[in-house]
Amino acid sequence: MTDVFQGYERQYCEISASLSRKCTAAASQEGEKLKQKASEIKSGIDGAEALIRKMDLEARNLQPSVRAGQLAKLREYKSDLNNLKGALKRITAGNGQQGAREELLESGMADTLVVSADQRSRLLRTTERQNQTTDRIRDSHRTMLETEELGVSIMHDLHQQRQSLLHANDTIHFSIAKYLWTPK
Repeated sequence: MTDVFQGYERQYCEISASLSRKCTAAASQEGEKLKQKASEIKSGIDGAEALIRKMDLEARNLQPSVRAGQLAKLREYKSDLNNLKGALKRITAGNGQQGAREELLESGMADTLVVSADQRSRLLRTTERQNQTTDRIRDSHRTMLETEELGVSIMHDLHQQRQSLLHANDTIHFSIAKYLWTPK
């Protein structure tokens, strides 16, 4: 295992522990404090995703015997990160409905606006569908970035292999020429 991978792994574990603590603390927050905590957590999750991508690239360059173990660790880290994303979503979703209600009450329209339960449930379903669509788009974008990074890594590996083959070819031609031109 490389020192680089271990360094990334240490950084990820520190970030993950910090994010878990922040999620726990954010659950008791409301309003602007919650928005601020959620923003901190989101940026931490983005940083953790970047570290996981780096660990993935590093693990793919290891020997096959070591690679399998590192990729298994990566799957655990990705699962952990997905759990943190779910926690963030639960924290912000629970407060989002409360925030919308408070905003409506503050606008002075609460007395004049009567919304039926049917309209409210349709609005909630529509909002949930929009959130799911947004999540799918983010996941697709992340997958596209991971695929692009993997493609770059593969192209780099192929370039190195091509250089090795060209060097071997030159060495063979040189050896043959030397053999043919050496007096016997």
